[in-house]
Amino acid sequence: MGVAYSVGEVDHLYIFFVQWSPEIYYNKHDDGKNVMMVEPDTHVSVIDTLLSNPASKPWNIVTVKQQKSRLRSVCRSLDSQDLLPVLLNHSHVLKEHHLDKLVGHMPARTREYHWKLMYSTAEHGTSLKTLYRNMTDVDRPVLLVVKDMDNQVFGAFSSDPFKVSSCCYGTGETFLYSFSPDFQIFRWSGKNSYFIRGFLDSLQMGAGGGHFGLWLDADLHHGSSYSCNTFCNRPLSIHQDFIIQDVEVWTFI
Repeated sequence: MGVAYSVGEVDHLYIFFVQWSPEIYYNKHDDGKNVMMVEPDTHVSVIDTLLSNPASKPWNIVTVKQQKSRLRSVCRSLDSQDLLPVLLNHSHVLKEHHLDKLVGHMPARTREYHWKLMYSTAEHGTSLKTLYRNMTDVDRPVLLVVKDMDNQVFGAFSSDPFKVSSCCYGTGETFLYSFSPDFQIFRWSGKNSYFIRGFLDSLQMGAGGGHFGLWLDADLHHGSSYSCNTFCNRPLSIHQDFIIQDVEVWTFI
């Protein structure tokens, strides 16, 4: 069955085919220059030839809607890959989907930096003192990652490295987060400034209302998470009192 083309359609198709199959239109002359093999007034016959012999090129016909959807998907994929941070060390807890969710909520001053592992129970043993000691020379924010015995992952972003202190420290950049069961972050509520406090026998994040948002013991074996005024969070784990499987602390360099 024949197909009717307007003059404008023929011109547009011709330009497309010149770009798609230049070997049909041009050939190398002895002096190296491209010489046109098809005269402009033969547009229609050439187009008909190409359409009647599609085997010369692999064609994949898609709608405009399908193509736009594919482009959006590719862009999202590239954006996600570009955003994922580079981990300088292996993580026993963090997977790609954790990083993908977390990185978009990190303060701008931490982005485009590599992540360096400063403490890991898998590598340094289960000791809060060791965690503090490994923070001695750190002068930038840190990310606390906890995995409990129910394989729930949660933790906190701290504006300051963890240390033993006589009072609370930190800024409103600090937040709690949880992947249990779905990803959620809990930012500063503004109700108080009990962001972080370090003791030799415990690490506390968030307070008010009689509970801590996140609390870890000296042996990094037991922990708890309750709703607190600092972050107005829900418990980060499915159990308010939990047994710790892994702890990691990352910084940004």
